[in-house]
Amino acid sequence: MKPKAMKADSIKPKLKENLMIQKPKEKKKRYFEIDANNANDASEKTGSQKEEVYNVKFNKRLMFQLKHKQKKQEEYANAQRNEPVPNKPVKNRKKKYPGKAPVNPYKLEQLSRGEGVGKGVRHPLHAHKLKKKEKIYNYAQEQTARAEILLTEEQGYVEVEDDGKTTEITQDLIRDSVDITAATKIFDLNMDFGPYRMKYTRNGRHLLLGGKKGHLAAFDWVTKKLHCEINVMESIHDVSWLHVETMMAVAQKEWLYIYDNNGIEIHCVKRMDKILRMEFLPYHFLLAGVNEFGFMSWLDVSIGEIVGHYNNHLGRTSVMTQNPYNGTLCIGNSQGVVSLWSPTVKDPLAKILCHKSPLTAIAVDDRGMYMATSGVDRSLKIYDIRNLDGPVHYYKLRCAPVDLTFSQKDMLAVGLDDVLEVYNNCCTKTTVKPYMRHRMGKNICNFKFCPYEDVLGIGTTKGFTSIIIPGSGEPNFDALESNPFQTKKQRKEAEVKALLEKIPPELITLNPFEVAEVDVPTMKEQMEAKKKLLYVRPKKVDLTPRRKNKGKTNIARKKIIKEASRKKYIEEAIEVQKALETPVQPTKPKISYGVLDRFVSNPKKPKNKNKK
Repeated sequence: MKPKAMKADSIKPKLKENLMIQKPKEKKKRYFEIDANNANDASEKTGSQKEEVYNVKFNKRLMFQLKHKQKKQEEYANAQRNEPVPNKPVKNRKKKYPGKAPVNPYKLEQLSRGEGVGKGVRHPLHAHKLKKKEKIYNYAQEQTARAEILLTEEQGYVEVEDDGKTTEITQDLIRDSVDITAATKIFDLNMDFGPYRMKYTRNGRHLLLGGKKGHLAAFDWVTKKLHCEINVMESIHDVSWLHVETMMAVAQKEWLYIYDNNGIEIHCVKRMDKILRMEFLPYHFLLAGVNEFGFMSWLDVSIGEIVGHYNNHLGRTSVMTQNPYNGTLCIGNSQGVVSLWSPTVKDPLAKILCHKSPLTAIAVDDRGMYMATSGVDRSLKIYDIRNLDGPVHYYKLRCAPVDLTFSQKDMLAVGLDDVLEVYNNCCTKTTVKPYMRHRMGKNICNFKFCPYEDVLGIGTTKGFTSIIIPGSGEPNFDALESNPFQTKKQRKEAEVKALLEKIPPELITLNPFEVAEVDVPTMKEQMEAKKKLLYVRPKKVDLTPRRKNKGKTNIARKKIIKEASRKKYIEEAIEVQKALETPVQPTKPKISYGVLDRFVSNPKKPKNKNKK
């Protein structure tokens, strides 16, 4: 339908009404247009109060500052009266917990990965890549520090009265005070094939025992489930777990044998004979051992090859341990010297004169910072192994220690014949008395702290003893590093991952961070060696002929001379190369028989058939 048309007469009255309503707008007077008379009238209206009038020119900036100031004053007044801010949306209200909680700087320092990249990188692309990596490291460091709130377990401790001593607390008292699960960790195994050597796995779940008379046993010491128990019918000098709990190495009378967890012999390594002590490097997959003749061997268990085998010229020694920080071996001899060894270097990396008497035991903590040594002179010394300097602390004991070992919380266990003493914080400060003491009715052979447990295992002449040392173990574990509760599938995946991240034996040095540095001295030596190489340079030949020969042009003569000089240069190069490849044999002095020299035959040398 079409809209109805409106008449012009109906529109005109409306327009007139609008015109009557709308009035012309009055212009606002500016501050410079105000008259003085109007100002006086305004002052008279206010009464007797005298007010000063300021003519201020406002702009956007002044208006914003004034509004912001008034807003702040209102917020402060409301905060003092504990009243909510009026006319404020919910989004802009002040939060109770603004942003992330601050991170403890001490925790960040503990988790630091070293100093960052400085201004030494010139290329902008490489500098950008390194800065990007550094941001990732800092983010991981901060997240790890924040995640420590999830570590609910705490370190154990012992509390006594003011007059009491912690050394007076016996294992029977601890067994009666703790819960049933912890009380089962205190037990004795009486066996007649000692003295016994023992080792725990990296996750602290399985235990391996080896007796001097051939008894070999492996079991889960938490559930007391036996894996295998055999008699090898030979003397056993040392035992060690390999990268998993299904394989173990046993140093027997003649050779080194490898068994599985069922007691079945897998390998017999005859190149490692008469081994006295063994250490397994888990990140390098190396089984290191030293025999009674002083020969050291490193066996790569992933490929089955020996990567290092040489004589240390120290004689028979049974004092050996590893530095977990850099993978070096620490060996002590009868002269009181501790030497550090690597599989790729036949000379010791460093030597330290620790005692004036023969060494009896060496121990290095998990961080690779402190080394404890003991000698026949009943002395115990703590060294800072990073500085290779004098002892940090010195102790005098009642008798010569049999063995030493560090716990995950830097507790030091010392075996004194049939008494075992544990010292707390003996590396950072001087301790006057031991933390715990346990007296046994049998001689101690060796002992180890169980990882992630407050347990100390002791191998004796008559069996094995397990005791509780409160606060010795790490309360929280990293399941990706070593998991005490790992399943069969997790164990296989961890084995594959460890093989992919295997560190080559060439990287075992005193300073593991040398890989990321530039070897400036070696680079200079290489440049100097290149300069000192024996080069045979052709002599400068004058190509201009002295006299002309008939029948030959100038170009032909130049070719002949150039060819002759080239042949001469090749002959000289071949002779020099032979001289470099074949070493010069020293000529033997001619034996003189006096008058009978004329009867000595002079055999003729065979002629060279190649020479024409």
